Amino acid sequence: MTDSHLLQGPIHDVHVELGATFAPFGGWAMPVSYAGTVGEHTATRTTVGLFDVSHLGKATVRGAGAVEFVNSALTNDLGRIRPGKAQYTLCCTPEGGVIDDLIAYYVADDEVFLVPNAANTAAVVAELRKAAPAGITVTDEHRDYAVFAVQGPKSTEVLAALGLPTDMEYMAYADAEWQGRPVRVCRTGYTGEHGYELLPRWDDAAPVFRALVAAVEAAGGQPAGLGARDTLRTEMGYPLHGHELSVDITPNQARTGWAVGWKKPEFWGKAALEQEKADGPRRLLMGLAAIDRGVLRQGQTVLRDGAPVGETTSGTFSPTLKVGIALALLDTEAKLAPGDEVEVDVRGRKLRATVVKPPFVDTNTK
Repeated sequence: MTDSHLLQGPIHDVHVELGATFAPFGGWAMPVSYAGTVGEHTATRTTVGLFDVSHLGKATVRGAGAVEFVNSALTNDLGRIRPGKAQYTLCCTPEGGVIDDLIAYYVADDEVFLVPNAANTAAVVAELRKAAPAGITVTDEHRDYAVFAVQGPKSTEVLAALGLPTDMEYMAYADAEWQGRPVRVCRTGYTGEHGYELLPRWDDAAPVFRALVAAVEAAGGQPAGLGARDTLRTEMGYPLHGHELSVDITPNQARTGWAVGWKKPEFWGKAALEQEKADGPRRLLMGLAAIDRGVLRQGQTVLRDGAPVGETTSGTFSPTLKVGIALALLDTEAKLAPGDEVEVDVRGRKLRATVVKPPFVDTNTK
């Protein structure tokens, strides 16, 4: 996809004003960094970072029995939560592969709001529409709402400066207003730090983001781009669809079985995932921390005693640990455990690494 065909979010011009560099991601032109990825990463871990992730999808399932329908389709159990709460869940194929991972907001018994990944929104909406019974509608609202993430130890201070609600449980949300503009505020995030995700209307995005920039900078933080978002989530071992999750990588393999309602009577892929769980997955997601100097990347072969035992799914330099880190799917037959040493083939060079069970760093949130 050429740059001229990339989609732009609602505040692209604001990012340009802030000096952002851009790169394609999921079909969108995304700000990669403003003043540098390492500084933006460190600000998020120590003070506060502000991310524009409006490329994320949005969709609403409405109608009598909407919660029951969504619960019969997606993996996690909406019966565990109540209106005003959100839940991480997965949309799977009959074979147990992952079409997408997403957040489901329980609005009411007849309304569920979904936030899938940008590139997978159309697929998720299509699958839900195909399965929806009479009276249930599935509406693609990708360009109806923006999404801003305020993450870090001072995130509460930033929201308080705008008069937005902050006193809520993890994965709970509140519908609020800022200067007469509706904003949904949820205690969620993708960095491992205490934080919030805000969903204003698409047309209200610019003034809300500018106000957040001012509050973040006053708190000693800074806007952060896609680069820092990736280093932060990799340090936490959080999966990214297309890397640690895909139609070829199941929740059992990616260690996201905690987001599966195993006791539910049905969800897409249930039989296949139950069988894989009983048999034991053939590979499991683990972390790798480089011993030798070097940066690990996706798609590199992991070796033990010269024999291939897996492949990296994501890799980066950890600004917190100051070493190369990676996530990798490792063959269960190899019986690798945390502390074991392996090698990673980095363009023909064998780089030594230690097997780690993520997260790589300790943070201040669940």
